[in-house]
Amino acid sequence: MNTKREAIIYQGPSMLDGSPIVVIVTDASKNAKTGPMLQTWILRQDVAPHHAIKTGDDASICGNCPHRGEWDEALQKWTSKRTCYVKTFQAPLSVWKRYQRGGYEDLSRMHDYSTELAILGTGRMVRIGSYGDPMAVPLHVWESLTSRAAGWTGYTHQWKTLMTWDRYRGDFKASERKKWQALVMASADSEGDARDAARYRWRYFRVMGKGQQPATSLEMRCPASKEAGVKSACATCKLCMGTTSKARKSIAINIH
Repeated sequence: MNTKREAIIYQGPSMLDGSPIVVIVTDASKNAKTGPMLQTWILRQDVAPHHAIKTGDDASICGNCPHRGEWDEALQKWTSKRTCYVKTFQAPLSVWKRYQRGGYEDLSRMHDYSTELAILGTGRMVRIGSYGDPMAVPLHVWESLTSRAAGWTGYTHQWKTLMTWDRYRGDFKASERKKWQALVMASADSEGDARDAARYRWRYFRVMGKGQQPATSLEMRCPASKEAGVKSACATCKLCMGTTSKARKSIAINIH
């Protein structure tokens, strides 16, 4: 049985803008919706997370996510409302401070790196990107961590960028897109997003307005939502595992 272990699993350039980032796995969660899962925190190495959201440095870990908002330094206020549910001054800041103190085992420098990550994830449910977008991190990191896992959840807002890469970047292969599709769900913020994601064969996770119903036969309501009667938690549901999931329908949830 896998014992509790918290560690650094990646230190290096962001795949989004090349800035220095770190990925840290922790093994404690009070989130009733997710249940007991390994948490993964994608953070700037050099900027505290609650400051990064006000300087724009969070682009290194969140990319083009529409929920980042825009901070006006001169006015000292949000000019475009931040709608991200993560409170960066709580868990992300706590993890970052411990990292700065050297408080985590560093698996990223170990010789048998992939094996160590596989052992860390063995038999566990993994939350890919408790904070930050999974695509800020090299794909092989997540593939190793989940290779022996019981399952995982993962969501990305970078899927649209990936579609652009498919068309215009000669160094990007469609096979890599399929690997990401197998791993994570496309984050959809509208019915239009959902249609686009489905067209490119992503399973997606769509946030609906209050009181709305899943719009198409391709969607089902999130079983962990209040609207669905909290029938399950993420740790047992296993529907948000990209195309790896046995479910063919995508997932929709009402905004809360």
